[in-house]
Parts: sequence; structure tokens; C-alpha cells
Amino acid sequence: MYYYLNGTVTLLEEGLAVVECGGVGYACRTTTHTLSQLRLKEPARLWTYLSVREDAMELFGFATREEKRIFEMLLGVGGVGPKAALSLLSTVPPDQLTLAVMTGNEKALTSAPGVGKKMAQRVILELKDKLGANLELDFSSGPVSVPAPDSGMALAMAGLAELGYSQAEITSAMKKIPPETTRTEDIIRLALRAMAMP
Repeated sequence: MYYYLNGTVTLLEEGLAVVECGGVGYACRTTTHTLSQLRLKEPARLWTYLSVREDAMELFGFATREEKRIFEMLLGVGGVGPKAALSLLSTVPPDQLTLAVMTGNEKALTSAPGVGKKMAQRVILELKDKLGANLELDFSSGPVSVPAPDSGMALAMAGLAELGYSQAEITSAMKKIPPETTRTEDIIRLALRAMAMP
């Protein structure tokens, strides 16, 4: 129903931002990540998600479409409601949450209030494939070996893609990773180091 709101920020509270559009104040539940990017009495655009239940109708707003997309994906996980999804995104920013899911980092997810080990495991189990499905390989520089979908290399490539790196950058960095490196976390760390070097 609502795709985004474009207006002036009139109120900021913990977990809440009110944006006035055409004389109407829209109360948006949101994350600390989004709140940190808003300023009172200044213009803002929030990408919105409308939750309609029998007993409540709530509007959620996010500073970026990526944060909104991950929020919606979290809601698709069994047992994860809006409160838990906001808690996760408030504690772990979108790029870090994506990386935590791709690398199976339960500890990062359980650092969010109200998120236990079982919920963290469900989030990782149900979202890892969905995030990995966005992986596209660039063959413009010649043939490359396609890693197995569940390998550390494939998960690392998907994680780097979610962080915003182009496939050309990722493919180039992967060529510099020692073949004996198999842990996803190690591959990502070495790839980031390779991309940071001139």
C-alpha cells in the first residue's frame, strides 16, 4: 500500500520516527540504524512496510531499500515477528547481518535482545539459500570454476555480493585466495584485504 514516505521528520523516539507528509504524521516503527540517519525538522525518505494483523496495523520505515528487504526476509522466517526483526536489524546492521547469515555466525545474531539460539539457527537456515540465490558470476574475464553451492567459496562470494562488491571485483579477489583456504570467514577476510590493496 505504501512504498515510501517523503516528508519532514517531526518526532524521534526509541524505535519510532514520525514523518509528516501533506499535513499527516506517519508513525513508523524502525531500527536504531535508521534513527541514526534521521534529523528532527529535516526532510527524509523512509521505505515502508505495512503490517496488518487482526489486532493491529503498524507501519515500519527504513532508511534504505536494502534494510527494508532484509526486514521482509526476516519476517518470512518461522517464529520471527516484527519485534524480533527490528531487534536484529537494530543490533546488527544490514550488511553485517547478511554476512552473519552467510557465515553461520549465530553469536552475532543472538547478541540481539529477544533472539535466542534456536531463532538464530532458523534465520541462518532459512535465509542462507535466499541470500545465496542472488549470487551471479562474471565470466567476462574468461572461464572460472564454479564453486559448489554449499562451499565456503560460494558462501563467501555471495556474502561479498550482498555487501555491494561487483562480481568483477569479487572474481578478481578470489583468484588471490590460496586454494587451501576453505573457511568462509577466512575467504571473506582475505578477499576484503585483497580488494583494499591498490
